[in-house]
Amino acid sequence: MTWEWQVFLADDGSGRTYLQWMLEAWRWTLAVAGASWVVAVFVGSVVGVLRTLPDSPWLSRFANGWVEGFRNIPLLVQVFLWYFVVPKVFPAFQQVPGFVLVVFALGFFTSSRIAEQVRAGIQSLPRGQRYAGMALGLTTAQTYRYVILPMALRIILPPLTSESMNLLKNSSVAFAVSIPELTMFAMQAQEETSRGIEIYLAVTALYAVSAFAVNRIFAFIEKRVRIPGFIVAGGAGGH
Repeated sequence: MTWEWQVFLADDGSGRTYLQWMLEAWRWTLAVAGASWVVAVFVGSVVGVLRTLPDSPWLSRFANGWVEGFRNIPLLVQVFLWYFVVPKVFPAFQQVPGFVLVVFALGFFTSSRIAEQVRAGIQSLPRGQRYAGMALGLTTAQTYRYVILPMALRIILPPLTSESMNLLKNSSVAFAVSIPELTMFAMQAQEETSRGIEIYLAVTALYAVSAFAVNRIFAFIEKRVRIPGFIVAGGAGGH
């Protein structure tokens, strides 16, 4: 077998090289993953908090239903539902770009997993934390804002790191609805060039570099916000 890495310098027929095409696909991958992460963290945090609210059974039931609904349906099925079904049922979504629909699908799916992490982080704290806030005269919202969440979010940083890396890798399902990200590039480029080994090795390297960068970013954040004696040393990324 001979390696032909110069395939990336060849013209793909549209005036760009395969290397330029791959880098453009990489940007799409990062865009899908980044936008989905914002949706997932925001929605997941809200839903996770709702699951732990005292004296709010209906909100807790809604949050539980959200988690069980999105977590128990395969991600690819959810992508198809958002892309093909939702615009048919709700005509307003027919004008929404496919990119946004994929972001919703991936973001909501991941939010259900982050919500579970947030719930676990909050419930792992001693009850005295909540009682201390109440004793100080804080409202429930203030207690969560100033006492519970700052500590709970530190606890969930390691699993949130893994979830963020998974989100980046799960963005590959966007190829199923023609989002021009890395996986779609790999499938099309290997068919055009018949150099699947080189193409897939390069794409694999980009996924690995991206995931490792996410790992390092979260390791840095965890190190910066760690409370000595509260979070076990080592954390998300090791040393």
